[in-house]
Amino acid sequence: MSKSITPFSKAQLIPQEETLEIYKHKSELFIGIPKETAFQEKRVCLTPDAVSAIVNNGHRVLIESEAGLGANFSDKDYSEAGAEITKDTAKVYSCPMILKVEPPTLEELDLINPQATLISALQIKTQTKKYFEKLAAKRITALAFEFIKDDVGAYPAVRALSEIAGTASVLIASELLSSSSQGNGLMFGNISGVPPTEVVILGAGTVGEFAARSAIGLGANVKVFDNSITKLRCLQTNLNRTIYTSTIQPKYLSKALKRCDVVIGAVRGKDRSPIIVTEAMVENMKKGSVIIDVSIDMGGCFETSEITSHNKPTFRKHDVIHYCVPNIPARYSRTASASISNIFTPYLLKIADDGGLEHAIRFDKGLKNGLYFYHGILTSRAVGEWFDLKHSDINLLIF
Repeated sequence: MSKSITPFSKAQLIPQEETLEIYKHKSELFIGIPKETAFQEKRVCLTPDAVSAIVNNGHRVLIESEAGLGANFSDKDYSEAGAEITKDTAKVYSCPMILKVEPPTLEELDLINPQATLISALQIKTQTKKYFEKLAAKRITALAFEFIKDDVGAYPAVRALSEIAGTASVLIASELLSSSSQGNGLMFGNISGVPPTEVVILGAGTVGEFAARSAIGLGANVKVFDNSITKLRCLQTNLNRTIYTSTIQPKYLSKALKRCDVVIGAVRGKDRSPIIVTEAMVENMKKGSVIIDVSIDMGGCFETSEITSHNKPTFRKHDVIHYCVPNIPARYSRTASASISNIFTPYLLKIADDGGLEHAIRFDKGLKNGLYFYHGILTSRAVGEWFDLKHSDINLLIF
């Protein structure tokens, strides 16, 4: 029997891997970093080290003079890293890509060129319908960094700032307990022969975990309350130790609050934080004890909480010291800036390597999750429902 004749070689008949479309064209970024104008906002998006990495990859960074001053980065630090410095705010906002910590004001939006890319926080609860109408009119593509997801589905920017807020809450409480701050004169520390400081933490999320980690590190006795058994179990696993945990039951919570020296509120809600500690519970707390309400940016989880600022951070009610500053990480502006910068830098380099934001979001689901405006079209369902605006699915706009 003769061999069958075929026009293909044996190698050609073996199944081959599918060849996908590859974008080899690397885009060059021109990033503008304006000075933050929001009240008591001292953070900056990129540190000089991050600017150096971006510039060395062939991109341009234009930074407004004194933009990094609040985080103790001078104009000289940035210019030596390769950034261009200008005192002209309008010039910074005319860059094709704008990087900010806080969302721009309506006046700042006027300075942004049409078809530009904006990367900042969104802070949906503080926005107005006019803000989104202006983005649409200018056909801007906008990314909210608090909605960007990583490979495991977590929110890296939110987690980074929550880590700072959790650790800071214990440091602030330690300061407020001292005699110099009119506290009870107690020290956070397990001193031989002296009973340890009692700390109650409401919420077993990232803020709660890092508050517990810091308090335990200083030698305090920690009790954590949360209605999620899974979160409480994860907290103990992450801390690698067994601590007092409980679901939020009024009987046990009231008992713990009567005995504690510090209570840290870190409970989130869908629209606002649930009020877990009533005024009656606060009245029964020790005189001179401390409340740190980290949830104040979502309304607070203590009935007695009122928003304060970094200039006047505390007030006394029922002889209990309340600390209710909504933007705790801004107090540690240099650390917070470095943390935000660590998240921004890899994404910016990835956007450039992928050939621009459009190609990057096509291949990165986590980055796509942060997108809420695409060439003036609202793509966020949450924003659309919140402000009663028409929105489109991003997957129908990008092929």
